[in-house]
Amino acid sequence: MNISKMALETPKSDLDFSDKQEAKQPSALKMASMTRRRSSAASTCSYSSACYTGSSDEDNVSPRENRQRNSTGSSDFCVKNINAQQAFGRREIEIAEKEMPGILALRKRASEDKPLKNAQIVGCTHINAQTAVLIETLVELGASVRWAACNIYSTQNAVAAALAEVGIPIFAWRGETEEDFWWCLDKCVNSENWHPNMILDDGGDATHLMWKKYPIIFKAIKGIVEESVTGVHRLYQLVKTGKLTVPAINVNDSVTKARFDNFYNSKDSILDSLKRSTDIMFAGKQVVVCGYGDVGKGCAQSLRGQGCIVYVTEIDPICALQASMDGFRVVRLNEIVRQVDIVVTATGNKNVVNREHMDRMKSGCIVCNMGHSNSEIDVNSLHSAELSWLRVRSQVDHVIWPDGRTIILLAEGRLVNLACSTVPSFVVSVTAAAQALALIELFNAPVGRYKSDVYLLPKKMDEYVASLHLPILDAHLTELTDEQAKYLGLNKAGPFKPNYYRY
Repeated sequence: MNISKMALETPKSDLDFSDKQEAKQPSALKMASMTRRRSSAASTCSYSSACYTGSSDEDNVSPRENRQRNSTGSSDFCVKNINAQQAFGRREIEIAEKEMPGILALRKRASEDKPLKNAQIVGCTHINAQTAVLIETLVELGASVRWAACNIYSTQNAVAAALAEVGIPIFAWRGETEEDFWWCLDKCVNSENWHPNMILDDGGDATHLMWKKYPIIFKAIKGIVEESVTGVHRLYQLVKTGKLTVPAINVNDSVTKARFDNFYNSKDSILDSLKRSTDIMFAGKQVVVCGYGDVGKGCAQSLRGQGCIVYVTEIDPICALQASMDGFRVVRLNEIVRQVDIVVTATGNKNVVNREHMDRMKSGCIVCNMGHSNSEIDVNSLHSAELSWLRVRSQVDHVIWPDGRTIILLAEGRLVNLACSTVPSFVVSVTAAAQALALIELFNAPVGRYKSDVYLLPKKMDEYVASLHLPILDAHLTELTDEQAKYLGLNKAGPFKPNYYRY
């Protein structure tokens, strides 16, 4: 399949691969932060059915110090307490499968052909029940995989244990330290007698590590599939500097990912995560949503539907006009920061909410992030001598000023919906199917089809992903007649829209 190259001028940014874009804490605070993470975040969130919290003595032991084996004797994994949690995790995966018709249909149709035979995929994504369905689909299609988490707080330990039990090399647990994070990813990339030839990334960390630390391995990569705005920005920076040596597919900007996962997932999960973590009543609350892309649109519309008064901040005049015509007041953050009850970031940028903003917030203001990167909220500035932190729930911190004023910070500025709740399986199925198809396309593409550049999925593939999800919704497509197809100049089987069409 030919994939249409994305013609997009990438603005200058500092999201390149020269440095990992992770918040770095002052050294004096690292140990306290690690202790807090170990004690409160190492086991999974107790507010979600998919976040199993065990009572094992091993909960306080780092998985790196606890060598385990699955029922077949393999120890090529590192997860929390495989024996206690794997059965629960398997049930979670089975529940997710019932709401993921698209990826299961793709698994069934392609399992005999094994289109990923001999593919060796390094994955760095969120590890939850939905991702597990994707991982097991890739294996069913012939791939060999090794997997790590892209977020230190979003891993569902029971699901990771279930994957390890069936022999999938997985290195992840909830509440990793930054050092653990890179150790886990390194274990996936640099493995004896196993060399990756494909990357499935969410944020660019696997690509970053391989490109910087293992350049010889990176040269053997046939293709990269990236699903986040942060990772896509990083890839375009590599293209711009002439350092990208392999083709990549930008799944984040495919129609099915942007219009369905980004919008509907955010619309559904923002309420779930805020309610589970804070028990807040939404009606009448004043909320500011920073960014009005697909994620921001979903958040703003969902919160307004619950009776919130919603403001929007934007740098883009087109998005700002959309927000205004959707009935939201577009403001600068410093104009309303004193009065809002909830601040939600959804920009993919850095320091959107800074210390000056937080110094002016009212006591009890909830601050959270729905963008991919953990850099949108300047959490580093809150690690200062005059402020104190109090962990009140898993992923919920009270940051207390000297005068007693408090802000409520969720998930330490990381993705709140994956750290504090679960996500809807159905819409994740859409993205998972697109990711699987992108991997199949790049792995099987003849030499010369793709250059060392970033490409989008073609409309035909996007339409196929959407069609896989229609039967379960009892949706019936109207078919063009020969005369109608000729009139529109279309093939009756599609694609039905040109690449420039904006849905």
